[in-house]
Amino acid sequence: MNKIFCDNHIRYIGVFKNDSEYYNYNTFEVDKSHLTKFRENIDQICEDLDNNKDLELNVALGWISNGNIFTYLVHNSIKITSLKIERLEKLKKLKKMKDKKLKIKPESFIFNPEWRQNYKSLKDFDTNFNDDKEKKNAEKHLQKGIKKLSNLQDKLYANDKYSVLIIFQALDAAGKDGTVKHVMSGVNPQGCQVSSFKSPSAEELDHDYLWRCIKELPERGRIGIFNRSYYEEVLVTRVHPEFLSKQKLPNIQLDSNQDQKFWNQRFEDIRNFEKYLTNNGTIILKFFLNVSKDEQKARLLERINDPEKNWKFSLNDLNERKLWDNYMVAYEDMFKNTSTDYAPWYIMPADNKWYLHTAISEIINDKLKSLDLNYPVINDEQKANLLLAKNILEK
Repeated sequence: MNKIFCDNHIRYIGVFKNDSEYYNYNTFEVDKSHLTKFRENIDQICEDLDNNKDLELNVALGWISNGNIFTYLVHNSIKITSLKIERLEKLKKLKKMKDKKLKIKPESFIFNPEWRQNYKSLKDFDTNFNDDKEKKNAEKHLQKGIKKLSNLQDKLYANDKYSVLIIFQALDAAGKDGTVKHVMSGVNPQGCQVSSFKSPSAEELDHDYLWRCIKELPERGRIGIFNRSYYEEVLVTRVHPEFLSKQKLPNIQLDSNQDQKFWNQRFEDIRNFEKYLTNNGTIILKFFLNVSKDEQKARLLERINDPEKNWKFSLNDLNERKLWDNYMVAYEDMFKNTSTDYAPWYIMPADNKWYLHTAISEIINDKLKSLDLNYPVINDEQKANLLLAKNILEK
């Protein structure tokens, strides 16, 4: 590659992996659009280098700016480890220069189990992330998050040791369906299943309240999504205690004296159930989509005014809205009693959907990445069989 010193010009950019070209531009003059395209490809280069630090890239990458030449030699004839490390760090540095990361701290959304003894109100959690300057940046990060989740899901499936259960709970119009649609849009349908739980059927009422959810739990290697869940049994049934009469429970008469004792027993059931799942390799991620009452009103009106969204509206939504304060009490008690170290609740600001989707994507990816998932390593016998199969196919 020629070293040409000229201000703000690029002589040659070329990065190849095997026979696949990331980006190639050979010119004396480049405009901002070319630089933007080049920098976007650095994300993929760095991701590949992160996944495989011994990856050999062919050809070279050269960037000349302000009279200085920055050359990242990446060639399979170079075998100096320090150079490989240096090229990775330089690429990462360049990536950071062009990519301002949206700051999302998963731990900041957790309803801390230590708050169980001290009252914690949902009013202490924001419903709105209102920095519109971050919107465009968040959308880019969501797309990257979707790609990362696709890769992690593939490893989860191949690893076949863990399963992932993602639970979404929220009031009406908080955005559960849209979150599933956007965040999970890149996953392989063969390794993912979505279950929605509405009013229980006659068959389900003849079983214990966990039964219908247990049937839908994801097997190892798969991601299961619960759009509503067994938590309805400490939310809807608490706000509407008349629903409990249909469950045919023995020796249950809810009154002011027995009420809290009954719900505490259900909280204990759920904690034990989730502990059992965790002990057996199920990773549980629980998200509450915390929408404000004003934003819910705006979304319900949108469903009425937009003909394409009329089908989403139900008069019952208004009846439930009247019980907003009752639901807040039920949710707060649920968080205090079921947010644990092994299965915490994430209280997500849901007024801005673009931030909600990006933040949830980040949390899911962080959790999966912490599992240190890898593709299975085959043994010597399997390697021999592969070689035998190759020889047969190539004859």
